[in-house]
Amino acid sequence: MNPGLTLPDAEITVVHRSDGSGTTFIFTNYLSKVSSAWKEKVGNDVSVSWPVGVGGKGNPGVASYVQEVKHSIGYVEYAYALENKMTYTLMQNHDGQFIKPESATFRAAAADANWKEAPGFFMILTDEPGRESWPITGATFILMHKVQDNPERAREVLKFFSWAYANGGKIAEELVYVPMPPSVVELIQSSWSNLKTTIGTPVWTSSKTAGE
Repeated sequence: MNPGLTLPDAEITVVHRSDGSGTTFIFTNYLSKVSSAWKEKVGNDVSVSWPVGVGGKGNPGVASYVQEVKHSIGYVEYAYALENKMTYTLMQNHDGQFIKPESATFRAAAADANWKEAPGFFMILTDEPGRESWPITGATFILMHKVQDNPERAREVLKFFSWAYANGGKIAEELVYVPMPPSVVELIQSSWSNLKTTIGTPVWTSSKTAGE
C-alpha cells in the first residue's frame, strides 16, 4: 500500500485495550469484516484474546503506551488522538479510497448506511460503502421499550432527545462527536410513533415539539 514510503526495519508493537470496551468492539467488528482469519481466530467482542501486543487500560492507557513505545501502533477514540496530538494513519475504506479520520468522514459513514433496513436502528458503522466514509465509525444507541407503562416519563425522554437533535449539534462537535445526519434524524424521529402505552395509544405524535 505504501510502495514509495521508506519505513524502519523494526518490529511493530501492537497496543490494545486491556479492559472491555465499546472501542474494542467497534475495532474488532471492522477487523472481522475485512479479515476472515481474524474473524475465525480472534473474533468480535468488547474484550478479545489478543494474539500479540501489550494492553493499556482505557483510551488514556492505550494513548500513553503508543506515545511511549517506539514503533508502536494502537487504536483510540478520535478525541484522544486529537487531545494527545497523536500521529494517525489514513485508511483504505470499502470503496478503495484512502481517507483520514475527521468529522466529514464519520458523518459520511452514518449518512451512507442503510438505516431503513436495520432492525431497531442497530447499525455498526464499520466498512460502510461510500467514497468519503471512514471505515471504523460507531453510533451511540438509546434503548426504549416499545410498550411504555409510564408514558409521561417516556414523553419527557423523547422531548429531551427532540431538543438534543434540534440544538445539540454544536455541543456534540465541541466534544469531538459528530451529530447524526438530518436524513437519519428524520428517520429516527418518525419511528417514535411506534412507541405505545399499555392500552395501545401512541406515546408521541408528530405534533409534539422540542419546546413543549
